[in-house]
Amino acid sequence: METLDLTRHWAGYFSLAIFLLAYVLVIFEEATHMRKSKPVMLAAGLIWAVIGVAYMQAGLSDQVHEHATHVIEEYGELFLFLLVAITYVNTMEERRVFDVLRARLVGMGLSYRKLFWLTGGLAFFLSGVLDNLTTALVMGAVVMAVGRESPRFVAMGCVSIVVAANAGGAFTPFGDITTLMVWQKGKLAFFEFFVLFLPSLVNWLVPAAIMHFALPNAQPAPATERVMAKPGALGVVLLFMATIVTAVSFKNFLHLPPAMGMMLGLGYLQMLSFLLKKRGRRQNNGDMVLDSFSEIQRVEWDTLLFFFGILFAVGGLGVLGYLANASELLYTDLGPSIANSILGGLSAIVDNIPLMFAVLTMDPAMSDGQWLLITLTCGVGGSMLSIGSAAGVALMGQAKGAYTFSSHLKWTWAIALGYFAAIGVHMVLNAHLF
Repeated sequence: METLDLTRHWAGYFSLAIFLLAYVLVIFEEATHMRKSKPVMLAAGLIWAVIGVAYMQAGLSDQVHEHATHVIEEYGELFLFLLVAITYVNTMEERRVFDVLRARLVGMGLSYRKLFWLTGGLAFFLSGVLDNLTTALVMGAVVMAVGRESPRFVAMGCVSIVVAANAGGAFTPFGDITTLMVWQKGKLAFFEFFVLFLPSLVNWLVPAAIMHFALPNAQPAPATERVMAKPGALGVVLLFMATIVTAVSFKNFLHLPPAMGMMLGLGYLQMLSFLLKKRGRRQNNGDMVLDSFSEIQRVEWDTLLFFFGILFAVGGLGVLGYLANASELLYTDLGPSIANSILGGLSAIVDNIPLMFAVLTMDPAMSDGQWLLITLTCGVGGSMLSIGSAAGVALMGQAKGAYTFSSHLKWTWAIALGYFAAIGVHMVLNAHLF
């Protein structure tokens, strides 16, 4: 596909201004009360309209159509994959799977320090399967339930959960949107991601070990709350696991898009909901009835439409030529190791999804070790600030007053130590991949 260099053209300047304005509105979402999807969707449409005019003037309308359909294909695969994954998470929530987990953890009667390590450890491992946002909210609810009398424990527990959830999502293709994007793009094979397990673990363990000594050395009163899961809860969990296996099999063995495997997995859930609905009506048991279409309706459309806007806006900047210039500056002048470390640090301020999509669009010539490095840094770099990841932003809303930007900032230095330690461990442990 032929690409014009429009970086010094009116279309380039105008598109860049549109993108920056939209991103400022995303950053100030809490102040403006405008959902983040709205400005980026508008920006994406305007940027591509401007590109279309510029290419039409140059007589290259066919080429810009090819560029646009390429981005549509990439977004379509991501959209279908996330639609199924989020639907399963919503269904597990509706079946009270997470409520049961929270009640059992709260009722264990552990000390604050043991709960700190348990919730952090669970967040690390759960986020490898669930998304980091859901994991953070479930574990955050546990921390707040047992730490009502200790605001310091709640603040530190939330910091640990954010770091652990982001770190745990970095070593599996399903753990984060960015790892999913890298896998679907074919930059890394499914099992290659798992060599990031130790670097990701170090990323959480370093700040957690430092914070351990500042935790209150006391034991909260155990709770006696009893929660029962709804019928079919175990079946939903097992089908979710089967869906992940199906998606991986479609990619690795059939060489088909993993999103097709996920849609087959949605079919599993649809059949289970049909059986539960029939049995529930026959037994007059309302708890048994499961409406899978209702769970699809509860999908967070603001997030999915935000991904649409970001991917198309960043893709537009790539067509204009800005990403090629950025790639030259970062990966040629500075080198991939420094560039990937810098971009990971930037993800504490700028959302990691557009950063990763920009790297994938630049497509610099890198070894598998470097692709793993950018996967690691983009996954965990956002932990350095509470606003740097969806997990941190969500927990600030859930734990209003107890976990704040400043309470997280207090430990940024320790989290940064973990960030650089993780990079070091990866470069030493996986040196043969560079």
